[in-house]
Formats: sequence, C-alpha cells, structure tokens
Amino acid sequence: MGHHHHHPSEKNLRTAFFLNLAFTIVELVGGLWVNSVAILSDAIHDLGDCLSLGSSLYLEKLAKKSPDSKYSFGYRRFSLLGALINSLVLILGSIWVIKEAIIRLVQPEPSNAQGMILLAIFGLAINGYAAWKVSHGKTMNERVISWHLVEDVLGWAAILVGAVILLIVKSPYIDPILSLAITCFILWNVFKRLQETVFLFLQGQPKDVSKSEIEGKILELEGVESVHQTHIWSLDGEHHVFTTHVKLTAEISPSKILEVKTKIRKVLLEYPFVHYTIETESAEEICELTKN
Repeated sequence: MGHHHHHPSEKNLRTAFFLNLAFTIVELVGGLWVNSVAILSDAIHDLGDCLSLGSSLYLEKLAKKSPDSKYSFGYRRFSLLGALINSLVLILGSIWVIKEAIIRLVQPEPSNAQGMILLAIFGLAINGYAAWKVSHGKTMNERVISWHLVEDVLGWAAILVGAVILLIVKSPYIDPILSLAITCFILWNVFKRLQETVFLFLQGQPKDVSKSEIEGKILELEGVESVHQTHIWSLDGEHHVFTTHVKLTAEISPSKILEVKTKIRKVLLEYPFVHYTIETESAEEICELTKN
C-alpha cells in the first residue's frame, strides 16, 4: 500500500504550516505599520490557521497508523476529527474578524494604502502557493484546511482591491467593508464543509458511492438471491467501509460459494473501500438482524 512516510498530504500540510507561520509574523508587524484592521484581522486568523495546520499535520500522521487493539479500523478517523476542529477554529476566527470590522465601521481610522498594497501582493503569493499545495488533497481534513488558505487568498485579494480604491477614494470604510464581505463568504462555505464533516462523523453514507448501484451489481451475479443489511460509511471522507449479507439461491452447491464471494469482491474493487465484510447465507437461513 505504498510508503506512508512520503505521503503527499503530510508534505503539503507541513509546507503550508511553515509558510503560514512565517507570514503570520510579517502580517502582525505589517498590520500595525499600515493601521489596517483587515490585515490585523487576517494575522489573528492566521494564528488560528497555524494551530489548525499543526494539529492537522499531527492528526494526518496519526491517521496513517496501522490498526491495533485500541482502534481495529486504524486511525484514519483522526483525520476527520482534524477537519471538525479546523472548521470550528475557522468559524471562531471569522467571528472575531467580523467583530473587529464592525468596530472599525463605528470608529473609522485611516489606513496606509501603499503599505497595504505591498503586503497584499506578498500575501497573495505566499498564501496562494500554500493553498495550491493543499488543494490537491483528498481527505476531509485537507479539504477543510484548503478553505482556511483559500480564505486568506481571497482576503488578500480584497485587501489589494481595497487598497487601490483607497488610493483614489480616501475612505476609511473600504477596509472593514471588504473584510466583512470576504469573511461572510468564507463562513458560508465553511458551514457547508462542517455539515459534510458532521455527516461523516455520524456515519452517513459517502456521496461518491451508491448503495443501490452496488447491490444491483451483486444481484446480477449467478447464485445470488437477495442482498440485505448493506452498510456503507467513511473513515475520513476518502476511505470507506462496506458490509453486507448475501442470501444465496437454493440450488447453489457449497463448492460454488467461494466463487460467488470472489465475484462480489471484484465488484467491490471498483469502489474506494479499504475494508469490506461479506456474510453469505443459505436459502433457508433466516437472518436475525432483519428483525431489527
């Protein structure tokens, strides 16, 4: 199954973490220099991002541990836990940004537009590269982290546009208004990701596989009479688990049972299952679970 210590998701998260940490320091100093609430808000938000990226890096590494006596399915679900934590951190950070922007609307202060433009260009380059590195990830953890970084890219784009307008209009309201607009947009997307994460936490069926489609393919196999007690859930949004009970036809011989199970496994290989269980039942056997 490959060499986990070279897994791209871990490398991408590490790169994004160190880029974010270094740039957060630049933001804090630069935000004070140009007196921009948007930049200072983004700096505080980036501190939260650093915590999220650090926890994600740890949880992503933990998720690759093999199954043991404590976690028989392995540790992949810890990646999903990281996605949940990061969503909550992002929501809290966004609420802080909204509060600071409202304060600046009530008590407007001038900002240094030239300095904002320089920091915005630098911010777009750094955060854009980090977002691009993580955007290729497939786990829910990586997808949530990518929204952290996309928020920063959009935030810096807004700051750049606002700074250019500020050079012309000279209005102290542009900076906080743009900050509010970008933050509200990102919150809307984060809530969608949070909903998806909670759905997977509650063992909802992953959307990239169809239960009815798989059951239909199994029912087409010779020797299969019916399928029931089929359950599909995801460990981390990428790796799924499948279980089912297959009732065999009355005329099937014992020597053919293995052949049927082999054909079922071939069907399941078409899907991203890392674990599956196939329970076969004879035609006259009554499944006790169907009563529940």
